[in-house]
Amino acid sequence: MNEKIREPGADRLFDAILSLESREECYAFFEDLCTIQELKSMASRLEVATMLRDGLTYQEITDRTGVSAATISRVNRALSYGADGYRRVLERQAPESGRSGDR
Repeated sequence: MNEKIREPGADRLFDAILSLESREECYAFFEDLCTIQELKSMASRLEVATMLRDGLTYQEITDRTGVSAATISRVNRALSYGADGYRRVLERQAPESGRSGDR
């Protein structure tokens, strides 16, 4: 865990996110919290992480999503050397999408 982000404000933010009880509550909170572009960027990074996990190449991901190679590289670095946040989320979403969760 990167201690640089650990602070009371971040704790309050994450506690607020954890208190949300539905997708609609998430939409409302994040619409107030983020710009549309910020939200789309976060959603895009998660989509890239899913595609990398599924073995797609950078070119295939760029062709399907329009994201830059720099963004793909950033996500790939987080998947390989990060705090395992993407991995946890992707594993937990696997049953919903019909995936086995295997890497």
